[in-house]
Amino acid sequence: MLEVKNLHATIAGKEILKGIDLTVNDGEIHAIMGPNGSGKSTLSAVLTGNPLYTVTEGEVIFSGNDLLEMKPEDRARSGLFLSFQYPVEIPGVSMTNFMRAAINAKREYEGMEPLNAGDFMKLMREKRKLVELDSKLSHRSVNEGFSGGEKKRNEIFQMAMLEPKLSILDETDSGLDVDAMRVVADGVNKMHTSETSAIVITHYERLLDMIKPNFVHVLYNGRIVKTAGPELAKDIEARGYDWIKEEADAKFGQD
Repeated sequence: MLEVKNLHATIAGKEILKGIDLTVNDGEIHAIMGPNGSGKSTLSAVLTGNPLYTVTEGEVIFSGNDLLEMKPEDRARSGLFLSFQYPVEIPGVSMTNFMRAAINAKREYEGMEPLNAGDFMKLMREKRKLVELDSKLSHRSVNEGFSGGEKKRNEIFQMAMLEPKLSILDETDSGLDVDAMRVVADGVNKMHTSETSAIVITHYERLLDMIKPNFVHVLYNGRIVKTAGPELAKDIEARGYDWIKEEADAKFGQD
């Protein structure tokens, strides 16, 4: 589904990603962990086409297409979804109108007819129930006046509506209490199939107890320096990152 090869990227002339290699197959969940400033959010921004970042080397293939040649909106329409670390508010735009426009833009890209009002509202009710989203929230402006937990839950609702092939969750657990984290994790787990994949960027092993990854990667100083199974997250929780940093510095130097 996703093949990242030797990906380098800069922002304002500073190199952040220094050679990322990552393969995500259909049905897999990959967790990316790492200390602050290691490049985790930069990776998600580059994959989704944030124009602030410049790719200087490498390639990314998504579902057989050259992702780096695609416009950000076409990346989204082709099945790539990003759950932001800090979701933005969009005053004056109702969730209903926002989601209907997004759904129908994706359907148009896929050569399908737009959903009529009745079918759209039925779909919205089904997905709202799936992620336990209060119906009152879905009738308000996008994220306006929402708490941090409500914003994250709302993004999982958007993901449920769009049914992406690959979901990137950028520290979705940040600022969530245990109950809100459970709702988010349950939503992700219920939507996961053998044909969909996810990249979960997190600092916390507790989220990975709820969303079971196939692989855990540690990103440090712009590179993936260690990959293992779910047990790696438990090692990090117990030991921190220093031991991994020492291994990486010995291998790559401290550039």
